[in-house]
Amino acid sequence: MTVIDANRMHEIETRYPEYFHRSFRQRFGGLMILMATLLYGLYAVWFFDLPKLFAEAHWERVGIYLSQWVSYDVQPELRIQDDGSIEVRYPRFSPLGDNPHPDWLVNNPDGSISVSINGTSRSVSVSKSETIVTAHGVSVPVELSSGAPKVVGPVPGWMTVYDDNVLADLGFAGNVSISVDRVKIRKRFIGWANFIFDTQSSFFDKPVGEVVSLIVSGPRIKPDQSNLSLAFDDIWNNSEWQHGDVWTKLFQTIVMAFLGTLLGALTAFPLAFMAARNITPNRLLNQILKRFFDFLRSVDMLIWALFLTRAFGPGPLAGSGAIFLTETGTLGKLYSEGLENIDNKPREGIKSTGAETVLVHRYGIMPQIVPVIVSQTLYQWESNVRGATIIGAVGAGGIGLKLWEAMRTNANWENVAYMVILILIVVFLFDSASNALRHRLMGTKTH
Repeated sequence: MTVIDANRMHEIETRYPEYFHRSFRQRFGGLMILMATLLYGLYAVWFFDLPKLFAEAHWERVGIYLSQWVSYDVQPELRIQDDGSIEVRYPRFSPLGDNPHPDWLVNNPDGSISVSINGTSRSVSVSKSETIVTAHGVSVPVELSSGAPKVVGPVPGWMTVYDDNVLADLGFAGNVSISVDRVKIRKRFIGWANFIFDTQSSFFDKPVGEVVSLIVSGPRIKPDQSNLSLAFDDIWNNSEWQHGDVWTKLFQTIVMAFLGTLLGALTAFPLAFMAARNITPNRLLNQILKRFFDFLRSVDMLIWALFLTRAFGPGPLAGSGAIFLTETGTLGKLYSEGLENIDNKPREGIKSTGAETVLVHRYGIMPQIVPVIVSQTLYQWESNVRGATIIGAVGAGGIGLKLWEAMRTNANWENVAYMVILILIVVFLFDSASNALRHRLMGTKTH
């Protein structure tokens, strides 16, 4: 055990004062940052009134929307006529077509109708005087003879009684709304209905083998058009999913991002040389251009899109213009900062040989700045593919506008899912291509 005397201790303190005489900030800085973070968190909870916000949020809608992303429903309505017969009606644009005869709806010999909502575990039997709902292992009769439907026996938790109807919630499988003169059924199916052929197509509701046979060697459905061409037209012009319009709008979004980024890069490149202090020794010009870049960047791309749609009308031109203005400011700032951080020795060496200014820039500056230009431009291009989707929602065209229209109906969430998946795929592909191109041009290896 080594004992340190007072003189030795004083010598150590003198040699390493930063460890023995630490400032207040060094001693309590971490604790103060932690306390400030906690206080800011409490302030944010109070300012946004998060407890009330979470309490009043419609969390049940999350499950409804997600279920509609991956499924569709069919809504037959069973109307009880005055003579006791039951008429089955479907919505005008039913996924089953104009004359559906599903095997899960059965007309019984006694005049009643049985509907299987999820096999035998969840079903409905409707007669002129009574509806029986079977779910969760029990069958609950509902009388229809009086002025309002009446549940016979105890009311289960999954059934709600209102003044003029009874609602049975059967979970993901669907629900049943029972009134005195009609029973509305919502039956849910996994998948996307009529994604390939809509109800107006000649190939609608045909098995896959029959469709392939018709396309390959079957007789022509339309004498003046081959079955292959007819099938493509039916898919491209699908009235429910609108594949042709969706893919056209997606291509518009990609073109908007590419054109806006390209024009922004071409404009920012020469301006960056004039904005860099070490390239152009004119302080007034440097400051004017840098403030110009700040102005273009400070106005969000969405705001530029709103301005341009008022000027040029809705369409891809406004979207490309918004990206162009934003990217001119962003890339101009990035390029000029990259130029100001180059090593001046290669530049001075080439200048000392008496080379012209263009050659000095070409051989003394460009080899150093090209990696920055390539990396930042490709990243902005990739980012603008996502940004073009957002500005499309305000009228700048592209798939963003199509996505917003589908969301506003609050009923076409499967179409929303379709477009979101397409956008994710495009972003993933552009991200991969951008990374590969960036590494190839910069001479680095991908892992």
